[in-house]
Amino acid sequence: MCNDMVIRRFAGSFILLSVLLGVLVSPWWYAFTAFVGLNLLQSSFTDFCPLERILGRLGMFGCRPAR
Repeated sequence: MCNDMVIRRFAGSFILLSVLLGVLVSPWWYAFTAFVGLNLLQSSFTDFCPLERILGRLGMFGCRPAR
């Protein structure tokens, strides 16, 4: 399990970065923004977060692997 603040920081950073890339590089980057948003929405219902699993396996930011 990760601290919720870590997940929020990653999600916010991904969204801001993808919006910036959408403006500066290609509108296709907005698809990544939608992907992050959909993941946040589904994790609020299912309590499954792919980023949390990845960070847990890597042992980053004090995250523990899911059991």
